[in-house]
Amino acid sequence: MWRWFVDTAASWTTAGFMLRLVFSMVVGTLVGIDRAMKRRGAGVKTHVLVCLGSALVMLTSEYLVRTFPEAKADLTRMGAQVISGVGFLGVGTIMITGRNQVRGLTTAACLWVCACVGLAAGAGFVEGAAYALILIFITLKIFTKVDMMVHERANVFSFYLEFNANKSVAGFMDEIRTWNVRISGFDVMKSKLKGEGPTAIMTLEVKDKQLKKTLLHDIQMMEHVRFVEEL
Repeated sequence: MWRWFVDTAASWTTAGFMLRLVFSMVVGTLVGIDRAMKRRGAGVKTHVLVCLGSALVMLTSEYLVRTFPEAKADLTRMGAQVISGVGFLGVGTIMITGRNQVRGLTTAACLWVCACVGLAAGAGFVEGAAYALILIFITLKIFTKVDMMVHERANVFSFYLEFNANKSVAGFMDEIRTWNVRISGFDVMKSKLKGEGPTAIMTLEVKDKQLKKTLLHDIQMMEHVRFVEEL
């Protein structure tokens, strides 16, 4: 059954066209469900449309090459434009919050990889597209846990800080230097809101295992800090 599916999808027939397009819709749906369950901006419909459109582009490219052989059309040109063009769509899902949190990078990557899988399916390479789909889900499900494990063992932490007043920065730095940490980066910025204290992005290197567990809470409890968030 699988071999029939692969061979039929690779053929230049009506059944082959439909299998390529349907398969691309399945890929977009499955990846989109993962994003939608996490309440991301690009959900099922967006991923399906990107993947389906990419497949159609490759079908159109192959059609032009087969229909107008004398034109010596480049089969890869339209696909290359899709890969670069989806990058602009992905940018729309990436947001930097008012407190400098970057959101949407994984969703942007999902859109891009959906376009790539759609191109493969549209070209008739559904076997490779199917294997890619399996690996995509391994990445989204298993590597999320790997990310968390690595983060728990990390020695470098970045924080977004909001201070009560300008003079709070000096007091904060004096106190933080008494801890068993190394400050590898500290960028202070003036608040965009009138009357508010300055903000800062701080990077710390921590080797004390016990301190790593309570680092965020300890900073939150400092009188100089109005708000802190780990980046």
